[in-house]
Amino acid sequence: MQGFAPSFLGFLVVIFLIVYFLSSAIKILREYERGVVFRLGRVIPVKGPGLVIIWPIIDRLLRVSLRIVAMDVPSQDVITKDNISVKVNAVIYFRVIDPVKAITEVEDFLYATSMIAQTTLRSILGQSQLDDLLMRREEVNAELQKVIDFQTEPWGVKVTAVEVRNVDLPEEMQRAIAKQAEAERERRAKVIHAEGEFQAAQKLTDAAAIIASAPSALQLRFLQTLTEIATEKNSTIIFPIPIDLLKPFMEKFEEFKKEVK
Repeated sequence: MQGFAPSFLGFLVVIFLIVYFLSSAIKILREYERGVVFRLGRVIPVKGPGLVIIWPIIDRLLRVSLRIVAMDVPSQDVITKDNISVKVNAVIYFRVIDPVKAITEVEDFLYATSMIAQTTLRSILGQSQLDDLLMRREEVNAELQKVIDFQTEPWGVKVTAVEVRNVDLPEEMQRAIAKQAEAERERRAKVIHAEGEFQAAQKLTDAAAIIASAPSALQLRFLQTLTEIATEKNSTIIFPIPIDLLKPFMEKFEEFKKEVK
C-alpha cells in the first residue's frame, strides 16, 4: 500500500501533463478566424481555419477575425471651410485582409484605425463647406473612405465604407438655414405662378386666333357659357352681347359728336 500511493500520484501527474499538452497544442479556429503563430518569436505561415496543432511553450498563437467590423467614430468638433462650427459623427466599416500585418505592423489595429478615422474626419470635413457637407454627402463619404484606407493599408486593414451620420448645427445656423429654405420655396412659388400666367396668356392668344378665323365659334362659346351659368334654382341669366352689335351705334355717336363740334 505504501508503494501504491506514489505510483498513483505519478500517474495523475502524467495524465495532467498529457491533458495540458493537448489543450495547449490543439486549437480550433472558426471559419472567419485565422491564427498568427510566433515560433520562438518569429512568424510562421498563417494557420486555420479548422484544427490547428502548435508546439506548447515554443509557439504562441494569436487569433485574428476576418469579419467586417462596424466602428462608431465619436462626435468631432469641426470648423468647416466657411468658418461654421459643427459636430459630426460617423461610422466606419473595415476588415482585416492580412492577419500577419495586422499583428506585426501595429500594436492594436482596432484602436489605431479608430484614431485615424477621427483625425481624418476632422481634416477632410475642415476642408469642405457646409453646403457640401449637407448636400454632397456621398462624395464626402467616398473621400473619407479613400484617405482612411490609404493610411490603414500598410497594416493589412481594408476600409470598405465610411458614412457620416449626424451633422449637428448651432441653433442660429439652423434658423438661418430655415429662412433660406423658406425664401427658396417662395421664389419657386413665384416662378411657378409666373409660368402659369404665361401659359394661360399663350393659350388665350391661341384661342383668340382660332375664334377670329371662325366668327361662328364665338357664338357657340356664348351658348356654352349660358349652359354653364343656367344651373338649377338660378333665376338670373346673363346673356353676353357681341361688341359687333354695338358698332353701328358707336359710329353714329362719333358722327354726332363731329357735327356738334
